[in-house]
Amino acid sequence: MGFRNTAGPDGHQAVAARVQADRAVFANCRFEGYQDTLYVQAHKQFYRSCIVSGTIDFIFGDAAVVFQNCIMVVRKPNDNQQNMVTAQGREDKQQATGIVLQKCTIKPDDKLVPVKDKIRSYLGRPWKEFSRTIVMESEIGDFIHPDGWTAWNGDFALKTLYYAEYGNTGPGATTTSRIKWPGYKVISKEEASKYTVGSFLRGTWVQGTGVPATQGLFSYDYYHHSE
Repeated sequence: MGFRNTAGPDGHQAVAARVQADRAVFANCRFEGYQDTLYVQAHKQFYRSCIVSGTIDFIFGDAAVVFQNCIMVVRKPNDNQQNMVTAQGREDKQQATGIVLQKCTIKPDDKLVPVKDKIRSYLGRPWKEFSRTIVMESEIGDFIHPDGWTAWNGDFALKTLYYAEYGNTGPGATTTSRIKWPGYKVISKEEASKYTVGSFLRGTWVQGTGVPATQGLFSYDYYHHSE
């Protein structure tokens, strides 16, 4: 199944799919757009073996969501724009929400490749004050800026956000030159385990859908493994 917004890079915010159902599961689906492609608005959500493409904030919202074995395709924006894969919108520190990319591949679209050194691409930026995003066990392409993450506006949310990386691979996964914000962390295996399907989504319910889901870390499967 595919969801496409055809507005193009000049269309500004142009959502292809907005999801707010609790315990929503998508498998082998494709979400195509440019800015704001997939609005993961609320509740618990799980995406397995999906492809999401876009430019600015193309996965955004305030769901508790895990993307597992997915491909994030970063497209070529307008010349005066930058790419941000995520823009998570947690407004309250007590909210159990966040965007998790686990065992995903983050790569450039073919049209972005020739200009990847001119157009900056980042893993995300903080839409709201307590923005929370975790990228773990994923492959990150060399087009991602060494900073990894970028600000929304000035120093907004840089002390209150939670951005974390764990066990990533690929030429864009090096963390030595990452931003030095108070809210950014390279986390341990134990900390990363909190953001797995089993822990973060209380995800045993996913198995009832018939969609495969690794409940724990791929490198250290602490929870029951359904593959």
